[in-house]
Amino acid sequence: MSDEPGRIMAGEMAEQPAVLRRILERGAPDIRAVAQAVAAREPRFVLLTARGTSDNAALYAKYLLEIRLGLPCGLTSMSTTTAYGAKPRLADVLVITVSQSGGSPDLVASTRAAREAGAITVAVTNNPDSPLAAVSEYHVDILAGPEKALPATKTYTASLLALYLFVEGLAGGDGSAARALPDLAARILARQDEVRALAARYRFADRMVITSRGYGYPTAKEAALKLMETSYIPALSYSGADLLHGPLAMVDNVSPVIAVVTGGRGGEALQPVLDRLRGRGADLFVVGPRAQVEAASAGFVLPVDGLPEELQPILEILPLQLLAYEVTIARGQDPDAPRALAKVTETR
Repeated sequence: MSDEPGRIMAGEMAEQPAVLRRILERGAPDIRAVAQAVAAREPRFVLLTARGTSDNAALYAKYLLEIRLGLPCGLTSMSTTTAYGAKPRLADVLVITVSQSGGSPDLVASTRAAREAGAITVAVTNNPDSPLAAVSEYHVDILAGPEKALPATKTYTASLLALYLFVEGLAGGDGSAARALPDLAARILARQDEVRALAARYRFADRMVITSRGYGYPTAKEAALKLMETSYIPALSYSGADLLHGPLAMVDNVSPVIAVVTGGRGGEALQPVLDRLRGRGADLFVVGPRAQVEAASAGFVLPVDGLPEELQPILEILPLQLLAYEVTIARGQDPDAPRALAKVTETR
């Protein structure tokens, strides 16, 4: 077995088309059954609980639930119960906890407290035998298979697809629009040489800014996390609207800006931000439709024609995972062994 730097992360990125297909073929019926059971109880509000990469997946679910179902959603502050001992009133509230391992003590404690407070609890994990699954009323298995690399890749896209299918189930849909994803993902991952050439452009970057709007915003946050934990480049993620409220002042023609332009209303809302960035002479890297890439300094064209906007984040992150990997390799570091990180983070 080779000890080549990044071998494990590269292998797990390459598994993603197969993981997406597995969820669609094997996982979808079970996810739909959980969704139907939850829908029958008519939750009035949703709380999403997660950390790290899973927190970005939870943010994606927040957009889905608010846009697709009109359900108000919030992101849980776990310390209110785990550190402060607060006793929330959660009758008729749906609490969705997203965790790759299902082992972090604060996630388990927060979910247990929510269930005791009357919430409908759903764990979305890669481990049906985890402590989190045990304390939750319902479980959604993302079926990603063992993930050994410290930077999460396949569990992130698997979580997004599982959450999409769950929300579709709540809405009474069949999720059939997702069937194109495995083949599209394979096409994107086959373009690694293209990303490697782009990565050379950013090898010596001192910082990066990543921005998007709407469904693309979780992608911006996840891409920033991947860059920071693998290459150690400070990567700042902002909603395009927030970027205009002050942080735009730090953008110059030296530090790269990555814009995730989702085809649809989110991309349309981001257009004034892109115009301002170009006006400031920013080194603008765009992930999105061809027209937007051609108007930028550099970019990666996504094959998303005809794909619903809410599914595009599952593909948007793929070239950015590759970018984080290739930038890290170019800087002489090993993305399989980020310093100071562990696979299960024991927060309390």
